[in-house]
Amino acid sequence: QVQVVESGGGLVQPGGSLRLSCAASGSIRSINAMGWYRQAPGKQRELVAVITSGGSTNYADSVKGRFTISRDNAKNTVSLQMNSLKPEDTAVYYCNVDGITSWYLPQHFNSWGQGTQVTVSS
Repeated sequence: QVQVVESGGGLVQPGGSLRLSCAASGSIRSINAMGWYRQAPGKQRELVAVITSGGSTNYADSVKGRFTISRDNAKNTVSLQMNSLKPEDTAVYYCNVDGITSWYLPQHFNSWGQGTQVTVSS
């Protein structure tokens, strides 16, 4: 079993900042990639940012230059620093972790957190 728990989020005014954090725990041998996705009401879930174990990153065009993803490989955590927030950033943000279990027979896993609400409004 792999657990993914997010923290952070909340209500912020346009132009403000928030920091989301995510921690993965359980039967983890290694993590390939950790990422953040978001889903606004009536829309499909979309990629926000992802970071590999080697530190390579990929961002959605809509957040480039405003959001920064970082991770601590030793602690199996990932963070998303969100600056210059806009009303269109309002969504539920989900953490995703992709890796290999530490079971006797290792298996690939892909786990999601429960989501955290980010609301950008004046």
